[in-house]
Amino acid sequence: MISISHKAKHFLLVLTKVLLVGLAFYYLYFQFQDKNPANFQFIALKLSLFSFIGIVLLSVLNWFFEILKWKNLVSSFHKISFKQATEQSLGSLTASIFTPNRVGEYIAKCLYYSKEKSKRIIFLNFLGNFSQMLVTVLFGIVGLLFYFILSPFNLNFLIQESGFLFWLPILLVGVLLVFIFYFERVEFYGYSIEKLKIKMQLFPARKYFVNIQYSFFRYVIFSHQFYFLLVIFQVEIPYPDAMLTIFTMYFLASIIPSIHLMDVVIKGSVAVFLFGNLGVNEWIILSVTMVMWLLNLVIPVIIGSFYVLKYNPNKTT
Repeated sequence: MISISHKAKHFLLVLTKVLLVGLAFYYLYFQFQDKNPANFQFIALKLSLFSFIGIVLLSVLNWFFEILKWKNLVSSFHKISFKQATEQSLGSLTASIFTPNRVGEYIAKCLYYSKEKSKRIIFLNFLGNFSQMLVTVLFGIVGLLFYFILSPFNLNFLIQESGFLFWLPILLVGVLLVFIFYFERVEFYGYSIEKLKIKMQLFPARKYFVNIQYSFFRYVIFSHQFYFLLVIFQVEIPYPDAMLTIFTMYFLASIIPSIHLMDVVIKGSVAVFLFGNLGVNEWIILSVTMVMWLLNLVIPVIIGSFYVLKYNPNKTT
């Protein structure tokens, strides 16, 4: 065994934190480099001070409920403060922005707790993400069904012209069902679907219900934030049509594997296609998705970078 001195460990920890934050900011810089400066000018012209404050407050509420979600889940075995939940939520977000499907978030949150609690933290983080995905899917299915009714194009045209987009959700759901039924007992690093189902059944029902509520509140907030931005950018679509399209957009974007920083590209592409069929200008939709990306990801990542830099492994719970 090679012994590492305390100073060497401290240096490696500082180096890792600086590298992690550096990579996060590099990814953000790379994303900004790809954006047209004229787009930012267009956004600035459309957003008044009053509307900007309102949209920012919705982002604050969005993350407020995400932090409450984590606090509620962890309280099933250990009480943590809102401040601690904020540090763990935003710090893990920064650590996960360049990992596929937020995998880094699971590892990052484990670092705030002792090693023997790692499996429990991974499970709780899964519950948090699962509840949000469940709400997204439920609203998304409703949106998807009604979207093809309200679309000015007929269903056959949409299936032919956007076969991949139309069949992808059906294909993924089918693969998931096959996996659940045929590989229920297959273990991966000590985990299996069967064990997961048992753990979910044993989890306190009241806390899980609260978790679903917080996920629902979050969904209502960020979906309406998208809608209010459409209103600010003077998109004239009836409220029901706009919301059903937004539900469809989030559903389709959520089932496409990606990293955090590609969210703006994926959501932007899906949104342009869906709203384009309703006659909305592509420039406006790209601007709306960019504002959503800036407020709900970029700013939280910047705040989370502060928590990553101040992380202390000696203060694990």
